[in-house]
Amino acid sequence: MTSKHFGTDGIRGLANKVITPELAMKVAQATGVLFQRGEHRHRAVIGKDTRLSGYMIETAMVAGFTSVGVDVLLLGPMPTPAVAMLTHSMRADVGVMISASHNLYEDNGIKLFGPDGYKLSDEVEANIEALLDKDAAIKLSKPADLGRAMRVEGDRARYIEFAKRTLVRNLTLEGLRIVVDCANGAAYRVAPEALWELGAEVFKIGVEPNGFNINRDVGSTAPMALSKKVREMRADIGIALDGDADRVLIVDERGKTIDGDQVMAVIAESWKEDGRLAQPGIVATLMSNLGLERYLNGLGLALERTPVGDRYVLEHMRRHGYNLGGEQSGHIILSDYCTTGDGLVAALQLLTVVKRKMRPVSEVCHRFEPLPQILKNVPIKQAASLEEERVSKVIEDGRRKLGNAGRLIIRLSGTEPVVRVMGEGDNHDLVEQVVDDICDALNPAAA
Repeated sequence: MTSKHFGTDGIRGLANKVITPELAMKVAQATGVLFQRGEHRHRAVIGKDTRLSGYMIETAMVAGFTSVGVDVLLLGPMPTPAVAMLTHSMRADVGVMISASHNLYEDNGIKLFGPDGYKLSDEVEANIEALLDKDAAIKLSKPADLGRAMRVEGDRARYIEFAKRTLVRNLTLEGLRIVVDCANGAAYRVAPEALWELGAEVFKIGVEPNGFNINRDVGSTAPMALSKKVREMRADIGIALDGDADRVLIVDERGKTIDGDQVMAVIAESWKEDGRLAQPGIVATLMSNLGLERYLNGLGLALERTPVGDRYVLEHMRRHGYNLGGEQSGHIILSDYCTTGDGLVAALQLLTVVKRKMRPVSEVCHRFEPLPQILKNVPIKQAASLEEERVSKVIEDGRRKLGNAGRLIIRLSGTEPVVRVMGEGDNHDLVEQVVDDICDALNPAAA
């Protein structure tokens, strides 16, 4: 079944056009009906990031849940991983995060979690999808059975304490100068507070949300501001989160960015030395650099690959018993602690290694030399079909040119209306030529 609404990370689109109050209310109603099991009072937890449209969507979802008899606990601005954790901790039946992650404020989205704190499976999302256009299947509650909504107190403190407890006992961050960039998003309070409580000297940017500036020139997708601040403050490390704080990017003391592949390499080697890896390897997506795979192989560790999307990484981890996985973009999943990617917790694990080794971050976090990797996007409206003979021929020719020393991935994005073309190999010029040839074949008008 092709989903009309759900993508690789929930529902996402332009606020008040794709993500409308009507859709948000119907999603809440369908989800509320689907997750009513047993005779107890059912509860939904709702968190959000700092987008202006969050108020509208939150209100619509409260109306939807309460109309089918589900009580609602409102968290306010909170990271996605905090919503997942609190859904399970507070024994809610379902969790909701209102966010479009790393997108700019014009977009918004709805991410759903089950009572165990994990994102919903494709099967459950399909069941919700089936209910959305069937008003007759939504049984509204009697007046006496309507749900209630209430604001939750102390949720920030609970998440901060949870994050701190993922560190080794008695380990502090004293002596570290840390710049943290919260992308004017969901973690603008909790991340700086957690780092400060652990003893670090903290400098903050991206902590003045106004409804419009989430991810704008700040955060993990725009690390230039963080790099500049790290150099300015002569900090030891910079930590950049995205709008909902489920991904992280690191900046070393020189201002150089360190992506999720390097972060996974650092944590994997550390956990291997400590005997903490549940399996001899980690899980990543097709987009992770071949250099990471070669580095892990040198440590006697495997790299299992999945389709793009942290949910697919997590599904593979759970199915095969891995406890470390993630994406090059910075979604790092540490399943000993979290049910989804958690940028703050991943950063704390990396900081543990920095503290132990007492060496500059530029040395600790540069574990391998990435192979040249080029990613370009072709808008779907302009793109020819991947099945066209001339396009297929160019793709096959590109695979032949790269051979066993490279990789080529062409896929439809699950979060944006584009075709992504990624090439990788030892020869930068060859990779660039192959990628450009494919983009030209997909979009001849732009050639």
